[in-house]
Amino acid sequence: DTGYGNGVNCHRTVSLYAKLGFAGILIEDQEWPKSCGHVGPKRVVKKAEAVARIRAACDARDEVAAMTGQDPIMVFARSDARQAVGLSEALERAQCFADAGADALFVDALESEEEMSALCSVAPAIPKMANNLEGGGKTPLLPRGRLGELGYSIVAYPLSLLGVSIKAMQSALDELAEDRIPDSIPTLGEIRDVVEWPQYDALAAKYSSSED
Repeated sequence: DTGYGNGVNCHRTVSLYAKLGFAGILIEDQEWPKSCGHVGPKRVVKKAEAVARIRAACDARDEVAAMTGQDPIMVFARSDARQAVGLSEALERAQCFADAGADALFVDALESEEEMSALCSVAPAIPKMANNLEGGGKTPLLPRGRLGELGYSIVAYPLSLLGVSIKAMQSALDELAEDRIPDSIPTLGEIRDVVEWPQYDALAAKYSSSED
């Protein structure tokens, strides 16, 4: 997220998530209101403010880890400058984020394997994240093996679960409109298992106030 404002807001945001035990947080340089990195025009804050957000996030990470003894929250630094400004600005911001202490780097909506490789040449020791935007975005969809060859160690699939859920719901509604129960629906028992209903039954029995 943006950290909900400037460096001060970002420091507070990351501190709270870190204290709650979250494993990681992604901080980006878009302005509000944000949009998908692959859709529509982009606006990013000035580079100095973007770097301040990451520096504040990393300070909060380190401070909470030192205070609590917990494993530090992982700070992913994201830039949308590729679409808002250009590739050179995006790569420059990525380097600045690395210098500020980011644990991983992500530039959204890169447009070719060459651009993706260029990101991996920035701060080579810091992990890079790729975005395999299913359904067609600006970035090439690559198998994980190829992403590894380019230098990526993390990949996101942001639409897979949402996309198949939409298709499944549309199909189910079509079948219901034809007065048919969807063939793919799980049994009630299977649904109970997925939502851990038996565990709740066990708790209810354990704490029952019945004297019968």
